[in-house]
Amino acid sequence: MTRKFSRCREDFVCENCGEKVIGNGYTNHCPFCLYSKHVDVNPGDRQATCKGLMEPIGVELKSGKYIIRHRCRECGLEKKNKISKNDDFDVILQLATRILTKPQEKNKREE
Repeated sequence: MTRKFSRCREDFVCENCGEKVIGNGYTNHCPFCLYSKHVDVNPGDRQATCKGLMEPIGVELKSGKYIIRHRCRECGLEKKNKISKNDDFDVILQLATRILTKPQEKNKREE
């Protein structure tokens, strides 16, 4: 039986916003802009060959916890990640607000 999760403690500089991120072994996205990088097949394994930026495209609430949905800009793969206590909650709210207003903007254009 293979493990689905490998803890990998790494610091990195976010390729989207340039902020230095101190990893804790569970860090899978930038806490400043919420972008991630497509580096894993299974969490922590660093086996993905794509290496594209993972754009935050959605936020959902599941069992009282916020989850960010990312989409790879290179290959289109989508993954979900739990938010971290270090994440900028204002950025999470901005993402959620942007998602909520998109359908309304579309409806206005159709009128």
